Amino acid sequence: MRDAHDAAVQPLHAAPLDDCWNRIGVRGDNSCERLQQYVRCLNCPVFEQAAARMLDRPAQGTTSAPISQQSTARTDAASLRRDGSLVFRVGAEWLALTASALRYVGESRPIHSLPHRRSSTVLGVVNVRGVLTLAASLADLLHIDANAPATAISGARTATPRLLVTEWDGETTAFPVDDVEGVAYFGADELLPAPATLAHAAGRHVRGVFPWRGRSVGVLEPDALFGALTRSLR
Repeated sequence: MRDAHDAAVQPLHAAPLDDCWNRIGVRGDNSCERLQQYVRCLNCPVFEQAAARMLDRPAQGTTSAPISQQSTARTDAASLRRDGSLVFRVGAEWLALTASALRYVGESRPIHSLPHRRSSTVLGVVNVRGVLTLAASLADLLHIDANAPATAISGARTATPRLLVTEWDGETTAFPVDDVEGVAYFGADELLPAPATLAHAAGRHVRGVFPWRGRSVGVLEPDALFGALTRSLR
């Protein structure tokens, strides 16, 4: 993964949020006068308004080239081999996302729900290194059963939920996942057609699958994935 993983994760499409909760709130010096009324920053309307701004994302820029052509240029075989792809699990499905779309992989942490959510894909907001970040559900976005048990593999370690913080087209999003296995390197010519169950659920979000460590891993198409996320926020 690239060095930017260690940088502060924040939305890049608008002016920086005034993260008063880190300065004068419960994560700061506790000098905010609103704490007497709301006790916690999560209960304060200022925090709620900042969270709402996370949902007001502009639509992705339009282009005359089809998504498939854009994707081919961005994630060709050479790029996949060079950057690698992170392999992780959502429900019973093992998926891979190009490492160039990842900024940070960390421990699972509490996600704070938002009132009057406009999309079932939006889980809420999560504090990533002191920065308010939109959290979204890959299971909902890809129509995957999040409660389906994973296939047991002999000698496999205990699953550890993780938080994937991504950046694509200038937008930062956090995705909770059920487990992370590692980084795989493969070429586009090694991909096989997705099985009917995954192809039916995830559709064009999956480019194909490849066998890895005894698993069938679905390779996500980032342009289609993040484009669908943007549309779900409208």
